[in-house]
Amino acid sequence: MRIFEQLANEHPELKRKLIMAKLPIEPHHYVRNTVMSAFWISFALAASYFFFSEVFGLHPLGAIVLFVVAFWAFYQFLFRVVDVKIHKIAKDIDREVLFAGRFLLVKLNAGKPLIMALAEASESYGVANKYFKEIVHDIDMGTPLEEALEKASRYSPSEKFRRIIFQINNALKIGVDVTNYLEALLDEIAAEQLIEIQRYGKKLNSITMFFMLFSIVVPSLGITFFITLVSMVSVNFDLSFFLILSFGILFFQYFFITIFKSIRPTVNI
Repeated sequence: MRIFEQLANEHPELKRKLIMAKLPIEPHHYVRNTVMSAFWISFALAASYFFFSEVFGLHPLGAIVLFVVAFWAFYQFLFRVVDVKIHKIAKDIDREVLFAGRFLLVKLNAGKPLIMALAEASESYGVANKYFKEIVHDIDMGTPLEEALEKASRYSPSEKFRRIIFQINNALKIGVDVTNYLEALLDEIAAEQLIEIQRYGKKLNSITMFFMLFSIVVPSLGITFFITLVSMVSVNFDLSFFLILSFGILFFQYFFITIFKSIRPTVNI
């Protein structure tokens, strides 16, 4: 429908993002799927609210408000699924990008032509080889080498991999030795990854301290003090209270574990 095409036109980068995320779908189809998913989820929530409004004494018109708010929230959330996929792919590539670049550099230093080096890199192990395969495939289909590299640079989810391809293509356009530019760039990426590891160490020390405090010390001492206090005033708590308390402690544990995973650098030197 035209309305989906208009919504897609409001996001000119969506087509590029879909290619980067390896989602074989047109932008207006992606928008339509997002709108329909958000609509049905919001409709289910609003219908549940309406049917249970009399039981809990809620105003039935609140279902309309809930539908509008939920639709907007879920649309914004589901629309960014493509960004999540791009970020995930980029992390996988960044973990191996240094080895992929060094593999390519070794082949070039051994006297292999760039096209042969790219072909051998496409047969190597890892995630990055898929993108080398796309470059080789475009070349086999008749695309000039510079255009194939420029396309790979444009649609690469990884910023580091994009810099490697861009540097190689730039060296070809200038007409200088590719190996010198590539070696300097790989050294720069390696230095950046070392800095990321050092920053991770500093963050890890701070977060570990908060983890020990709020997930171990406070729950253990707090529960002990709380049980002692309530036993003195003869207050009884049922099983549901302790289940909720245990759930809260587990939530804090999961929260910190998620933080540990999110700040971990995607490097592999």
